[in-house]
Amino acid sequence: MVMLFEGKNRQGIRKHWTKGIILLFVALIIACGSSATAVPEQSKTSTTTKASAPSATSAPSPTSVPAAAVVPPPSRPTALPQATRAPVAEVKASGTLNHGVAETGIFQGHPTEASSPRVQYMSSSIGEGLVTIGQDLQPNPMIATSWDVSEDFLEWTWKIRDDVEFHKGYGKMTTEDVIYSMKGFYEGAKLARAGIMGDYYGFNDTGNSSTKIIDDYTYVVTNNKPWVPATVNEFSRNAAGVSVWVVSKKQSEELGVEAASIDIASTGPWEVVSHESGVSWNFKAVEDHWRQTPYFEELIYWSIPEESARVAGFQTGNLDIFTMAFDSLPTVEAVEGAHVTGWENGGQAGLNFYGQYHGKMHDGSDYPAYDCTQPWVSCSDDVTSEEWAKAVTVRKAMNTAIDRQTLVDELLSGFGRVQSVRDWMGHDHRQNPDWKYDYDPVLAKQMLVDAGYGDGFEITLTPAIRGAPAEVESCHAVANYWEQIGISVKIQAIPYATLRPELITRKYNGITCLTVSSRLSPIIGASNYTTDSTYSYGTHHPELTELIWHAQKQVSQAEIEAGELAVYNFIWDNSMASSLYIHDGLWPSGKRVDPDWRPTDFSDMKAPSGFEYVKHR
Repeated sequence: MVMLFEGKNRQGIRKHWTKGIILLFVALIIACGSSATAVPEQSKTSTTTKASAPSATSAPSPTSVPAAAVVPPPSRPTALPQATRAPVAEVKASGTLNHGVAETGIFQGHPTEASSPRVQYMSSSIGEGLVTIGQDLQPNPMIATSWDVSEDFLEWTWKIRDDVEFHKGYGKMTTEDVIYSMKGFYEGAKLARAGIMGDYYGFNDTGNSSTKIIDDYTYVVTNNKPWVPATVNEFSRNAAGVSVWVVSKKQSEELGVEAASIDIASTGPWEVVSHESGVSWNFKAVEDHWRQTPYFEELIYWSIPEESARVAGFQTGNLDIFTMAFDSLPTVEAVEGAHVTGWENGGQAGLNFYGQYHGKMHDGSDYPAYDCTQPWVSCSDDVTSEEWAKAVTVRKAMNTAIDRQTLVDELLSGFGRVQSVRDWMGHDHRQNPDWKYDYDPVLAKQMLVDAGYGDGFEITLTPAIRGAPAEVESCHAVANYWEQIGISVKIQAIPYATLRPELITRKYNGITCLTVSSRLSPIIGASNYTTDSTYSYGTHHPELTELIWHAQKQVSQAEIEAGELAVYNFIWDNSMASSLYIHDGLWPSGKRVDPDWRPTDFSDMKAPSGFEYVKHR
């Protein structure tokens, strides 16, 4: 459901904000924040034409789930018809579209070098995936025109478009470029699904899979194990944290990967022009783009870490769009001509309890950071042991101490709903109804006493900053809840690009607050708990890994769903990781921008996409 509303017409929709402990704590954070970042100056070519505002709609019910998000996938995909070329609108691009984000990081467009959070910004600008995910969480053609899967799910035949041109004059895209790019993501090992992609395409030399180029626009992937379509779709998609895109092999070979990466030739409707780390990424519209020529001539991603600076840029008209914390909504509403577009299921925030490195790594070696002196980590792998039960009690106490409903009401202004187990957003209708942590700080304190930690303990809590609403504020609120039951919390504020390598190498010890996007199937999220995953949620156990691997091998939808329940019941029973809430996606747009545009992909709604479709108002 799309919500368009003007701030002045929404009086009384949001609940009155209390001056409770969370907002007091957040206020202290802001008061102690870093210095402001400069915001862009108003473009001289911008337009300021006014348009009448759509009528207001109410905020979504905290428990509502859009029908489109819960359509179960078919047991087996059918061959898709050849996609016809959509008529490209005759557009004369003009003006500059300014988008403010919290952190872009260094511009690196080559698949071997790009990592999160840059991935989502690359895919929403210069890049396009093989598929794009619709509102029903099903794949639609993008660069790929069709994909036919054999009855046994072992052979995939991919066909790609024959009319896609690379930026910077590097000619037409072919299957050789596609395979080169996918292999780059695997070899770079920076994409969260890099290892899984290697398994699928056969890049890892295990002999389990192989990829054969048939012609310039067809290739076949052959496996010796079935692949669940949702898993393949997830690492083939556009506009999300695990997106892929295709780059010119010729450019990389001519210039070298390092030089090509900072001036990359890809296929999206925006071509990179310049960039300055920590300041901005500048793009120009691609004329006569095969899919859509942008309406704006220039797109700039401004890197502005401070929410207050992004809000100020929006108030002055220097930013047209920005990633907004939900507590900025009243200020944004007061800006003349401002609109907010809302999408349900924008993202799901949760907690990862790192250090639960039980068993062996994928290569058979010991985990380098296993440390069971941490109260939430068991010194025994035996799930029936007293040591295991004590660690589970600690983790359950930490979850019971959190008032999730207040996080939704206050930090999200009601634009979301409570969730206790992550990865089930959009699949709520089939989750276990017992997955619910009731807020009870008295019980939580007693549980710590029962586990032998009545005097508390110290932990490190790190917000994973990826551009999601309230991701930092909610993490600080969780720290405050834990402080109330006697846990001393050290907040570690570092860029996500700095944190991520420690997570991949399984060297981080502590707890992270991490917001992720929709899962096309919950088993996809579970892959972060297996030993063979590139990315790690910090929780590994041989029994859990076997449950996940079993579910990943199933092709019947009923068996997939049964396997997913088994996996997440194990996670729930042992409180190995948790969720906080599901948030909507709220995209503010200024008076120069027509607020009625749709994203290119519905797999990740926490940040805007589809800028090529944004029109002048």
